[in-house]
Amino acid sequence: MDYPSTSSSCKESTSTEIVFFDIETNVPNRVGQRFWVLEFGAIVVCPRKLVELDNYSSLIRPADLSAVPSRSGRCDGITKDVVANAPTFEQVADKIFSILNGRIWAGHNIQRFDCARIKEAFSDIGRPAPTPVGIIDSLGVLTEKFGRRAGNMKMASLATYFKLGQQKHRSLEDVRMNLEVLKNCATVLFLEATLPSVLDGNWRGSPTVTTRSRSNGKLPCRDETTSRKSPPTTASIGYQRAVPYTPRGSLGKVTERVKNLLCRAQGNQPLSNILKHSHSLLR
Repeated sequence: MDYPSTSSSCKESTSTEIVFFDIETNVPNRVGQRFWVLEFGAIVVCPRKLVELDNYSSLIRPADLSAVPSRSGRCDGITKDVVANAPTFEQVADKIFSILNGRIWAGHNIQRFDCARIKEAFSDIGRPAPTPVGIIDSLGVLTEKFGRRAGNMKMASLATYFKLGQQKHRSLEDVRMNLEVLKNCATVLFLEATLPSVLDGNWRGSPTVTTRSRSNGKLPCRDETTSRKSPPTTASIGYQRAVPYTPRGSLGKVTERVKNLLCRAQGNQPLSNILKHSHSLLR
């Protein structure tokens, strides 16, 4: 079963594309039984914009159909009847190879599980497996950066933590859920880095962030005794040069200096000469 693919331009970026993928397998329940790939799903994204460039998903009929249960304990689980008429791995190997090879691989717990199953499946048909240019395992990344605030950090736990719904345990749906989990985690980490004292309740003020005052729920205002037209003080802008107002009595002198500057700029002089003379106005 092939899902329709979509494309979107990412010509502005020269970065290597990232392919998020997931596989579904049987669960070995006796000694000597092996894993068989039952479904493969992948989404190719532009790393700079997270724009979806392509997607692909297919059910796969294993060589040993008896390894697939007739009933599944999962609401959308894969059963023997579901894959009975699906293509074999060999029949979809070209598409899987083309979507994985030469890209950055990304997914949840792919280093320990999915990557190994892909290599086994290609080995079964006597073909070399695709190779990535890099691997991003979101399980390791999120455990390190986000911590275990979502419990065991399984995809189902992370989805529950962010209220994204129940994990389907279907390849393409799980890939989309993985992307949403990453976006949510990245947003939380960004906010914690940007507003650390606000989020932990120890707000002390920031030159770049404005929040509502805890005392009255209103945004902090300037001193009402200060004139609206008063220039910002050096202390409030720090890195900027404060330009004093010109006394009223010297307004005529400034006008005359502007006139002289324009006279000197006549004759189609280069812009650099005009700018050179203009510096005298600010002295």
